[in-house]
Amino acid sequence: MVIDHTAVNKSATELVQKLHVTPVASPSSKSLQQEGDNNMANLHRLQGHAFDQAYAAHEVTYHQEVIDALDKTLIPNAQNAELKDLLVKVRPAFVSHLEHAKHVQAGLDGRSGK
Repeated sequence: MVIDHTAVNKSATELVQKLHVTPVASPSSKSLQQEGDNNMANLHRLQGHAFDQAYAAHEVTYHQEVIDALDKTLIPNAQNAELKDLLVKVRPAFVSHLEHAKHVQAGLDGRSGK
């Protein structure tokens, strides 16, 4: 996952630089940042199985939210062809990560909290 996320971030950064665009914080980006901060604070309080379950649940929710944003907002509204191509190109990685997170979550749900 780290490799995929790093590649997506690198591609996005390169495109932003190529297009001479300065990203601006939006209500959506601020909300995602706040959710991430809240999740990190929650995870720091947990250990063992409770940590694993919370982490997997967050990954499922997060990746589904990203896919929903791609499908309902970002891809349909992208006016720059290169941006739209990048969004379409990275979508399968998020789908793959969602499926992996669901698989991990199902495995954790099936074992005891020991």
